[in-house]
Amino acid sequence: MAKKILKWVGIALGAVALAAVVLILWLTVREYKPAPVEDLDIAAFANRAIAPGDSLTVLTQNTGYAGLGASSDFFMDGGADVAPTREQMETNLAGLSGQLTGQKADVYFLQEVDTDSSRTYGVNQSYLHTLNESSELYYSSSYALNYSCDFVPFPWPPLGKVHSGLQSLSAFPVEKAQRIALPCPFSWPVSAANLKRCLLVNYVPLEGSDKQLVLVNLHLEAYDDGEGKAAQTKMLMDFLSGEYEKGNYVIAGGDFNQTFPGALDAFPIQDPSLWTPGVLEDSILPQGWQFACDLTVPSCRLLNHPYDPDPAGNQFYVIDGFILSPNVRLDHVETLDHQFQFTDHNPVSITVTLEQ
Repeated sequence: MAKKILKWVGIALGAVALAAVVLILWLTVREYKPAPVEDLDIAAFANRAIAPGDSLTVLTQNTGYAGLGASSDFFMDGGADVAPTREQMETNLAGLSGQLTGQKADVYFLQEVDTDSSRTYGVNQSYLHTLNESSELYYSSSYALNYSCDFVPFPWPPLGKVHSGLQSLSAFPVEKAQRIALPCPFSWPVSAANLKRCLLVNYVPLEGSDKQLVLVNLHLEAYDDGEGKAAQTKMLMDFLSGEYEKGNYVIAGGDFNQTFPGALDAFPIQDPSLWTPGVLEDSILPQGWQFACDLTVPSCRLLNHPYDPDPAGNQFYVIDGFILSPNVRLDHVETLDHQFQFTDHNPVSITVTLEQ
C-alpha cells in the first residue's frame, strides 16, 4: 500500500513539474520583447498651439489600474490582496475619471493604465474618451505598454493576463510619439512574466520655433534591489540631456519609485522591513535642471493595509513628481490631496513657462 501511495505521489509531483516546465517554456516563447525604440500611434488630434513664452499645466497620476483604492492592500507591499473586485475597479475608475477631468490640465502623464487584463476584467481603461467628452480641451493620446504577459503565474490566485502601460494625453498637437525601452533588471525566467519599463515620449512642435517641447512620461522600477532603478535613472537623464542639448524644452514626470530630496525628512520610513523606495539625489541633475515636487503632501502610500484615516497609521512617500530642463520655469507645484480614495497615489500638478 505504501509503495502505491509513493508511486501516485511521484506521478503527481512529476505532473506538476512537467506543467511548470511547459508554462515556463510557453511564457519564454510568448515573452514581450519590445524594440529599443518604437514609434507609437497617436489617437485623436489636438490642435491647440503652444509657443516659447507660453505657460502650461502638467499633471502626473499613477492610476493603480483602478484597483488600489482606499479599501485595498497589495501582496507585494505586505498586504494580502491580489486584484480588486469588479465593483471596486468600476468605482475607482469612475472616481479617477472624474478627478482627472476636473483638473483640466494641458498634459496628463498617467501610469498603470490597463487595457486588457484579467485583474481589471478586460476593461480598457483609456482616459481619452472621458477627457474629450467632458473637458473644455481636446486631447491627443499615446499609449506605451510596459507590462504584457499572457499569464502571470504568481501569487495565488495568480494575476493571469496583464496588459498595462503608460498613457499620455496632450491638448497640444503631438508630432511624434515613441516608446523608449529602459534596462530590465530581471533575468530569465522571472523576466518572462515581468514588467518591461519604458519612457513614453511625446514631441510637440512649438509655433514660431524650430525647437520642440519634449514630454516624457515614466514609471521606474519598483521591486528590484536598487540597481534597476539606478540604471533606468541614468538612462533617463542621458535621454533628457540629449534632448535639451538639441535646444528643446524638456518636461519629464511620473512615478519614480524613488523619494525626492528632502522627502524622507517629511515622511520618514517607519519599518525598513517593508517596501522602501530608492532615493533621488540632487547630484544626478546637470547644472540648471531641477526637480519639481511637493513635500507637504504625500504622493503615495504603502499598501500593507487599507488606508487609515489617521495619517499616523500609514507609511507615506513622495515618489511622484517632475524633472525640468533649465529653459522650463517652474511657476507652481502641488500634490492634490485626494486621501488615496481611488488609487494609492495622489496626483501631482505643475504649472510651468517655456522661457524665451
